[in-house]
Amino acid sequence: MIRRVWSLHLLSTAALALPATACQEEETKAQVPEAPAPPNIVLIMADDMGYSDIGCFGGEIRTPHLDRLAAGGLRFTQFYNTGRCCPTRASLLTGLYPHQAGVGGMMHDGGHDGYRGDLSPNCLTIAEVLRDAGYATYMAGKWHVTKQIGRWYGMEDFNSQHNWPLQRGFERFFGILHGAASFFDPVTLIRGNTPVAPADEDFYFTDAISDAAAHYVRAHDREAPFFLYVAYTAPHWPLHAPEEDVARCSGRYDEGWDVLREKRHERMVEMGILEAEWEPQPRDPRVKPWEEVRHAAWQARRMEVYAAQVESMDRGIGRLLEALEETGRLDDTLVLFLADNGGCAEEVGANWGGLHIPTQTRDGRPVARGNDPSVMPGPEETYQSYGQPWANLSNTPFREYKHWVHEGGIATPLIVHWPAGIEARGELRHQPGHLIDVMATCVGVSGAAYPQERGGRAITPMEGRSLGGAFEGEPVEREALYWEHEGNRAVRVGRWKLVAKGRRGPWELYDLEVDRAETRDLAREQPERVAELAARWTAWANRCRVLPWPQR
Repeated sequence: MIRRVWSLHLLSTAALALPATACQEEETKAQVPEAPAPPNIVLIMADDMGYSDIGCFGGEIRTPHLDRLAAGGLRFTQFYNTGRCCPTRASLLTGLYPHQAGVGGMMHDGGHDGYRGDLSPNCLTIAEVLRDAGYATYMAGKWHVTKQIGRWYGMEDFNSQHNWPLQRGFERFFGILHGAASFFDPVTLIRGNTPVAPADEDFYFTDAISDAAAHYVRAHDREAPFFLYVAYTAPHWPLHAPEEDVARCSGRYDEGWDVLREKRHERMVEMGILEAEWEPQPRDPRVKPWEEVRHAAWQARRMEVYAAQVESMDRGIGRLLEALEETGRLDDTLVLFLADNGGCAEEVGANWGGLHIPTQTRDGRPVARGNDPSVMPGPEETYQSYGQPWANLSNTPFREYKHWVHEGGIATPLIVHWPAGIEARGELRHQPGHLIDVMATCVGVSGAAYPQERGGRAITPMEGRSLGGAFEGEPVEREALYWEHEGNRAVRVGRWKLVAKGRRGPWELYDLEVDRAETRDLAREQPERVAELAARWTAWANRCRVLPWPQR
């Protein structure tokens, strides 16, 4: 059973409104339970991590602390992100579809309000809404919802701090503004509003994020509840991890992606995350069978480093949970964990460049850029990714990857843990949900008010639904869920999903109740359903500032 803060408030108000004698009023007051204090909220997000990577969703990556949260709480098996990093962050923070929040694309100004590469002035972040309700607000990690990083680019026109974390509701912040960075020497690193350098020669960004988050919990000395947003960059490329962490994963991937995909799928069925009758997607035809792979040792090393990045994040989450326990707050804290998109198939090339790719290490050694099999990934002087073959494993049993809106791009594991508010332990929830629901959930459990206007500006209404009822197993009532990113489009209504790749890609229709892996396209068999769902998508696109791709 969930202890609904908002229901208790309504009960108290209704009881005291009844006519009564003074004696009856006192008796009524004595019988009405006090509304429980609103919970602390900790929102944790991984970066570029696939649906099946962590242990409690079927992966062989060792994540005991996330597994512990799942065993003591809930796992949502049909939760969705937007398929790409910055649109996901904009949607998660605001409870809106990314185009409504101004980040329908990436961090550039597309000349249209849905594509400004900056959070819209007509939206609010969770931190702004909860801070108005008396919450303390802290963040550690990756921001990536503003183009205002001209200080590092040398561009004076993009130096405004109006969309930096402290200006969007957070009291304290440590992390990066940019979308990617070296784990040993991250660019756009700031504390508060002040650029800083890595603290010491042993600096590793995942550990620094975890330490900052745990510090905020221990330093919180007010009676007010807190909202803590922890946005890791792990396991986004580059493949960077301390050698001792990689050594723990040595040999684990020597069997190759084909065997490991089968093992993951079997575990996911055993766990109840997947239905046994759902046919998994076969290996991506662009990926070779493992027995035909050249440079097998290098390929295995790529996944070892990736796994080490996830395991480092999990250990950091363990330190955060330890801080919550030490301060007596774990039971009264709603913890949510999810990923920003599916596994990333991008292969880093030697010609890649940009602010996020250093040319040399902090001690002056040149950085070898690109997925070169003669260079083993992991150290600071390398810059590589794990590529399409391992992303195909990460997204087991689904199709496609980060950037696309087939299930492999948008399906995320969601773990919810709240001992004082959720009675269930170790259960699964199969109700579809979306990032837009996180704002509504935070508003619901906190008792906060979501304003219609602020500072004379109209605020776009929330799009999501609270997951409070789903915590108890109830359905999440809604009309539909929608997606668009760089021409990739989808709409889901109940069991039916209409999806297309790119602006010119044909609509595909899937019955997700019997075919979650999208193996049997029913579009030709059901043209009327395709037309009806396509019309819904078009109406949503017109309402939510979506432009045809490519934008002119």
